[in-house]
Amino acid sequence: MQTPTLYWIRRDFRLSDNPALSAAVARGHPVIPVFIRDDDTIPTGAAPKWRMGQGLETLAARFKSLGVDLIFRTGPAQNVLSDLIRETNATAVYWNRLYDPSSIERDKGVKTYLKTQSIDVQSFNAHLLFEPWTVETKTGGYYRVYTPFWNSVKEREMRDVIPNVTSLQGIANVTSEALVDWNMDADMHRGADIVSRYARVGEDAAHERLHAFMDQDVADYVKRRDIPSVQGTSGLSENLALGEISPYQCWHAGRAALDHGKAGAETFLKEIVWREFAYHLMFHTPHILNTNWKTDWDAFPWNTDETRADVLAWKQGRTGIPFVDAAMRQLYVTGTMHNRGRMIVASYLTKHLLTHWNIGLKWFEDCLIDWDPASNAMGWQWSAGSGPDATPYFRVFNPVTQLQKFDPKGGYQAQWIAETSLHPSKTALEFFDAIPNSWKLSSSSDYPSQIMSPSEGRERALSAYQNRGF
Repeated sequence: MQTPTLYWIRRDFRLSDNPALSAAVARGHPVIPVFIRDDDTIPTGAAPKWRMGQGLETLAARFKSLGVDLIFRTGPAQNVLSDLIRETNATAVYWNRLYDPSSIERDKGVKTYLKTQSIDVQSFNAHLLFEPWTVETKTGGYYRVYTPFWNSVKEREMRDVIPNVTSLQGIANVTSEALVDWNMDADMHRGADIVSRYARVGEDAAHERLHAFMDQDVADYVKRRDIPSVQGTSGLSENLALGEISPYQCWHAGRAALDHGKAGAETFLKEIVWREFAYHLMFHTPHILNTNWKTDWDAFPWNTDETRADVLAWKQGRTGIPFVDAAMRQLYVTGTMHNRGRMIVASYLTKHLLTHWNIGLKWFEDCLIDWDPASNAMGWQWSAGSGPDATPYFRVFNPVTQLQKFDPKGGYQAQWIAETSLHPSKTALEFFDAIPNSWKLSSSSDYPSQIMSPSEGRERALSAYQNRGF
């Protein structure tokens, strides 16, 4: 009897360009795909947990179409894998690597243990173009600034995309938990019905999104990516977060577009590498996930009370600043936010309201369906000024003039704020169907006055920075 290979799934929800799965198939033995619910794998935030559940459901259906069941188990990964090895006589375990500190620690322990049991255990790179330790400065260190990082990797030769797995040999009668019993949508409450209208779940949806972007939008990406009222970005962060598409697939599509004269594709490639830079920093300086990357910010007097009225107003999209409020409402309705909006809301919270970036980071972690630990941490610290290659402390975005610049016709505000329109849009009204009933808000509520004017907030922020010697 052929002994099976366990393929341990983490954030690689696809059958194409999947090194671990392809290697498992090439071994010539039956393959058992398994997803393990442990403390290091399941997001704690409501939206990313829900989105992972949706992705797993779609992935399970893909495996089912090939005649193989995706096995769901709960428990410490080492224990679950050991149980499956004993139950199935598996002699190999393959997986694709992750790079956050807890996953690294877990995976090292699992690999060491399995080797002592004479198991063929192999891990592969599938989540990044460049594994963090393979990119070094001329002096042998890691990069702290994006542009030199980009320059060092932009001409690297990339491996080809690995073909799609189209057939699998499985084995029968492997017990599995039911995904539905995990209740991964429980924390979303009524918001799940709204967000599900905007999520693009699964490998097929990811490739449709990539192809549409390359055909229709990438040529004008440089100009349109900053206009929040239009679909000028790829939206692929949602799919990259769970590995429903690989960075190699995105890179090669971007290179092909660039070779065909679509100039905006270079900026798209830079955005892929910006994601790589976030992982590079998380790997080499893991404290970026929860403490100030620049330690001289540790003494800065951030507001840390997230129960304050101004923080609640920020979360609810009721600051009286239309750009901030529209972006925060888009987040609650769609589970995503336009990139320009992310910069504006983060700057407003950390600079105008002098609130610790960790509060914003945790709110995004709860609300984003494209939540990614490295990108989320770097984005917040970049905006706050405490991170690597950060926006300077003295650069305080004016959210009013920013909206005038990037949304001069008011389309973004109309799309997401109901109270300022006689005939609110469907998307603006959906916000009130998605939010908690405890907020007691409705579209007939008055739109609030500014809780902090841009000029007052900027002056207060600069004063606080200068008093601390920045």
